[in-house]
Amino acid sequence: MIIGVARLELFLPECRSLKEKRQIIKSIIDRIGSKYSVSIAEIDNHGLWQRATLGIACVSLSDYQAQRILSDIERYVENLNKATVLNHEVTLLSP
Repeated sequence: MIIGVARLELFLPECRSLKEKRQIIKSIIDRIGSKYSVSIAEIDNHGLWQRATLGIACVSLSDYQAQRILSDIERYVENLNKATVLNHEVTLLSP
């Protein structure tokens, strides 16, 4: 069993308020949650209206599969055209 953990730092260029940021982040989280079997939450930059950091965790059978899922999520977020991924860190854990 492999646990994949990713940290996505996002820039939200179209946001003009925290309310607008919350709507966009909720939409991104809901879309990822319905498309992939992962746990996801906003974990940092709560008070900044054009920045967000998402934490994502998945469980898989292999390093390759965990890495692929987390890379697919990064590309998916970029393709939504609501946010730019500034940084993407992945850690794989083997209990």
